[in-house]
Amino acid sequence: MTAAICISNLTHNYPPPRKVRRRGQQVLCDSSVVSPENRPALDDVSFNIGAGEIFGILGPNGSGKTSLFRVISTLMRPTSGSVHVFDCDVQSKGDQVRRQLGIVFQTPSLDLKLTAEENMLHQGRLYGLRGDVLRQRLAELLTAFGLDQRRGEYVERFSGGMRRRLELAKAMLHRPRLLMMDEPATGLDPGARRDLWTHLHHLHERGDMTIVLTTHLMDEADNCHRLAVLNEGKLAALDTPVNLKSRIGADVITVEPHKAGDAENLCRLISGQFGPWPDNAAPAVHRGKIHLQKSDGPTFVPTLSAAIADRARSVTVGRATLEDVFLHLTGHTLYK
Repeated sequence: MTAAICISNLTHNYPPPRKVRRRGQQVLCDSSVVSPENRPALDDVSFNIGAGEIFGILGPNGSGKTSLFRVISTLMRPTSGSVHVFDCDVQSKGDQVRRQLGIVFQTPSLDLKLTAEENMLHQGRLYGLRGDVLRQRLAELLTAFGLDQRRGEYVERFSGGMRRRLELAKAMLHRPRLLMMDEPATGLDPGARRDLWTHLHHLHERGDMTIVLTTHLMDEADNCHRLAVLNEGKLAALDTPVNLKSRIGADVITVEPHKAGDAENLCRLISGQFGPWPDNAAPAVHRGKIHLQKSDGPTFVPTLSAAIADRARSVTVGRATLEDVFLHLTGHTLYK
């Protein structure tokens, strides 16, 4: 597979907080950009993204996925290592990289005092589009995202979901070779998210666009061809969603206690009564619920339920999800 993006030994450290003086006292500023653990935002990360892939970067807030997004899109210079986009170094040839990018940020980039059509027209002209070509593409994208009937309305009147759809249409207007989206489902209702993925799969079928997105949503991650799982700035795993879930060769059982404060005690009871446990399969408490793994989950659930019936609100069993994979790899959930 030809690589669209090559990431090699990438490390990024945010600078220490600036020191300023206020009325004779020294005050630290900008501390929000420094992680509490004072660790790198990206720590020696290396992997490739193939041309034509729909590729997901999965991780919780603080995992480094947005920092990686900003380095690839030339908005931030790495401390060390390199990133090449279609053989162009993002540091020395940033202008060439940017010509090939379409970007959807978490922060809106729309002009609220312009109409949807005017926002699109100005975006197209920035990329050298004019005349019939621009208007044809504009019409196609507004129709694809269900905005054609609202093209003449001011964006300030749009709902959050409508603004997000317009952001996506705007990023695709110049038909970039690489479409990058930071949490693309932000502000979209389930129907709009389904329409977004229908359009992304259509773009993939055309075969002329690589799509990279950051996410912490499991349904989005499952739609990707491959995933890079980031945790605390490091690459925890790189594989297809199916292969990642197959790493857990057992059923996942979740126990919700009757009392929220009883989770730790109940977890110790289950661990002691039904052990020993294989590595990473032992009961553990996450977000007030107890998670454990058993190869014979459906058979084990009645036995477990009988033993803790007076202390459990529910006991459920299912196949491994990407959330379970992340818990298995890192020891904590995607939602910190």
